[in-house]
Amino acid sequence: MTIDMVRTTLPHLLRYRAETIPDRVAMREKVRGIWHRTSWAEYEDRVINFAKGLADLGFKRGDRLAIASEDTPEWIIADMATQALGGVSVGIYPTNSWFETQYIVSHSRCRFVVCGDQEQTDKLLQAAASEAGLALVEKLICVDMKGMLHYNNPGIVPFETVSAAAKQVPATEKLAWWRGVLEQIGPDDVGIIVYTSGTTGPPKGAQLSPSNLLHSADALARTYKLNADNYSVLCYLPLCHVGERICSMTVHLRTGGVVNFAESIDTVQQNIREISPSVFLGMPRIWEKHRLTALTKLKEGHWIQGRIFEKIFNRAYSKLARDEARGSGQRGRLSRIEDWFYWLLMFRSVIRHMGLDHSVVRICGGSSVSPETLRFFEVMGLPVYQVYGLTESGGITFAQHDEARLAGCAGRAIQGIEYRIADDGEIMIKGPTVFSGYLFDDESTAKVLDQDRWLATGDIAEQAANGEIRIVDRKKAIIITSGGKNIAPSELENALKESPYIREAIILGEARHFVAALIQIDPETVGKWAQEKNLAYTNYRSLAVLPEVNTLVSIEVDRVNERFARVESVRKFAILAKELDQDDGELTATQKVKRSAIEKKYADEIARIYGVATQ
Repeated sequence: MTIDMVRTTLPHLLRYRAETIPDRVAMREKVRGIWHRTSWAEYEDRVINFAKGLADLGFKRGDRLAIASEDTPEWIIADMATQALGGVSVGIYPTNSWFETQYIVSHSRCRFVVCGDQEQTDKLLQAAASEAGLALVEKLICVDMKGMLHYNNPGIVPFETVSAAAKQVPATEKLAWWRGVLEQIGPDDVGIIVYTSGTTGPPKGAQLSPSNLLHSADALARTYKLNADNYSVLCYLPLCHVGERICSMTVHLRTGGVVNFAESIDTVQQNIREISPSVFLGMPRIWEKHRLTALTKLKEGHWIQGRIFEKIFNRAYSKLARDEARGSGQRGRLSRIEDWFYWLLMFRSVIRHMGLDHSVVRICGGSSVSPETLRFFEVMGLPVYQVYGLTESGGITFAQHDEARLAGCAGRAIQGIEYRIADDGEIMIKGPTVFSGYLFDDESTAKVLDQDRWLATGDIAEQAANGEIRIVDRKKAIIITSGGKNIAPSELENALKESPYIREAIILGEARHFVAALIQIDPETVGKWAQEKNLAYTNYRSLAVLPEVNTLVSIEVDRVNERFARVESVRKFAILAKELDQDDGELTATQKVKRSAIEKKYADEIARIYGVATQ
């Protein structure tokens, strides 16, 4: 059996894997402390059973099914079954409130919703009971029924019940039905809808086809030489995020490798060490946390160990700078021996503790990451490749690799992607990964996608000498001071977040005469610092208002200001008295700051910074 790895569908790829490598491991999930394996044949069988059960419930071509759940095999099974039936799956972040969930389910006109557990089911029931309701929803299909036995609601159906009848159908009859189903779907059908994070308004549903996703997946597999033998990933980012959908579903199917499901977001660090994946995708916040956690653990250990690491790291840092100055081709045998010595003496144990000792590819996507974080992993011998793409561009359109990985850049265009930089600096993209448009929103679609199918990304970019692009910032985020100076806030924000004491920074200055910042401290690292100084506090707020903490942050801000011109440096700052939270409308589901909401909510703090009286 042969198959075109790009011009096909995800269910067709699943059929191919189940037929060619039926007994190889496709998935692993930890249950009661033990990692359980699912083969490709078993994976397909579970998808067939659920798809047949859905069809028996009345699901038909063109219908939409929403999935509100943490990452589990059932998430992927429901997604694949929906696409196989010619339907469209709609992912919902498990951290979304009932109101946000209601908006997405109602806007996408879903008839069925898969809920991961009682918490997600309760959100849907609350949404249904509200004034707006969920008139079109017919069934809530629940994966984990724990705590719900007393729910007397005929609209709630256990996930296993949906699949149960199909398990009794003879295998040959079921397979014949499955093949007939697959004949009805094609690579250009809309298969999934990913709702944007909503930083500038209500979320919009980006419609993506299998071909959009598989083109990105194929490019990644070719760029990093990924295959069934070297592809093992940890699924921990929400599967409704296009990045995780690419890695844990699409590249997984493209390579025939293994996807491992994290137990929860709280156990990711432990699961990484247990699995030691060969490929690891992380957003900037994840890589920054990796770095800070490693440094904090070393600091908490014996002082001699910390001192040795600091000396070795600084020497390796200086050596890396020398090697880069000479050019990568100038690294001789002595330099490689020195690298090996540093790895053996200290870096090996740190890398193993991070769970990256078997990693062959490390990817950072979502937004730019601080140069200091990238340099940390580079020194450790674990280069992190940055990639760039939007939900609307099928996930990934630019990727770094060994021949193109300048610090601060996002790689070269993948095969098939055209791009150009407009007069105002905005990068425009055209190619087979670009989406077909927003669901029920022609006006918004026309704003980003012209008649020739050039996608306006909304990002300001620069072209590097080696053919890579560098993303400066979001077009709408660029600050123009009262003096006419254009400032990209992300550069300053990333520099501030290099500090172990600063978790979040929001740069201000639009139409103002100087740059300022709102800063959220890291309660863990600042708390430990306060304990060492014998400073009393009870919670985040009491810690944030300590004068000594203000002085600590001031030192960190001054350190960052040394790297920027005076007109770009932070003159004043205010420490937020609470942590930013998605439930309070301050962060998106992907933990991006909602700038407009922040500026409204913290108007008094901003006014005090700039010495403006408020009503």
